[in-house]
Amino acid sequence: MHYTHLGRSGLKVSRLVLGTMNFGMETEEADSFRIMDAAHDAGLNFFDTANRYGGKTGPGGTEKIIGRWFAQGGGRRERTVLATKLYGEMSDWPNDGKLSALNIRRALDASLQRLQTDYVDLYQFHHIDRDTPWDEIWQAMDVAVQQGKILYAGSSNFAGWHIATAQEAARRRRVTGLVSEQSLYNLLARAIELEVIPAAQHNGVGIIPWSPLHGGLLGGVLKKERDSSRRTTGRAKEALEANRDRIERYENLADELGHEPGDVALAWLLHQPAVTAPIIGPRTMDQLESGLRALDVQLDAGTLAKLDDIFPGHRPAPEDYAW
Repeated sequence: MHYTHLGRSGLKVSRLVLGTMNFGMETEEADSFRIMDAAHDAGLNFFDTANRYGGKTGPGGTEKIIGRWFAQGGGRRERTVLATKLYGEMSDWPNDGKLSALNIRRALDASLQRLQTDYVDLYQFHHIDRDTPWDEIWQAMDVAVQQGKILYAGSSNFAGWHIATAQEAARRRRVTGLVSEQSLYNLLARAIELEVIPAAQHNGVGIIPWSPLHGGLLGGVLKKERDSSRRTTGRAKEALEANRDRIERYENLADELGHEPGDVALAWLLHQPAVTAPIIGPRTMDQLESGLRALDVQLDAGTLAKLDDIFPGHRPAPEDYAW
């Protein structure tokens, strides 16, 4: 396993993040335990969840599964850099969502109880809260840091100017501010290259891409169609048809390289200088193992140029659209 620092912090994390959103929704608890144990065995130390995750087990269900896994002992909690998130409504009662000081306090305490731990390594804002000022947010986070309940703060789904505004408010308070940003980023979705990545790099914020295979479209979808009778439907089918030519070129390139398409997509992210670690969200042990393979895929400059030709990216703004 390879490790890197989380943004400008001194915290070392694995180059892949174990996303747990499927635990309790697609993956039963016993299988979730086996996947987490296998992740540790492979040296993967960075786990991500959120207070809203749970699927059929309800909001908070995924955190409870992780908490029961920690409770088995054996150094599971000590070996894990644990990240969770808040923002989404946990009930229909006022102040049970978003980023008010009240909800930060209550949501954090509830997550700690479900996770059966006394602190979270990385506490993330799942979305921007346009109704709560940053002074209030950072004051509440400062209290949580002083209480020893969190170590670092991160964001998710922020625009570049949100990151810049958050960091400026943190500087005024002489606190660390954000060390990471979770964003939609993959070969098919490169909009964050315009302003989010430049803002993150300028402020020492590491990028944690989610949906690295773009809902499976970069995971060999055409090959799977040929090898089985299964066909994509609904929005996935529409997205496939809109990108079929590019995806076919991409899968052919992966064949030439001798790698699975999903491994190439993850490896491409690992070659991007702003990226700390992409999130993989395995439903099964096989999916975990396939994600780990990407760590050994090396892409030379010629291959990276071919991928850029298939899936054109963005230069930083404003050069991308102005002189």
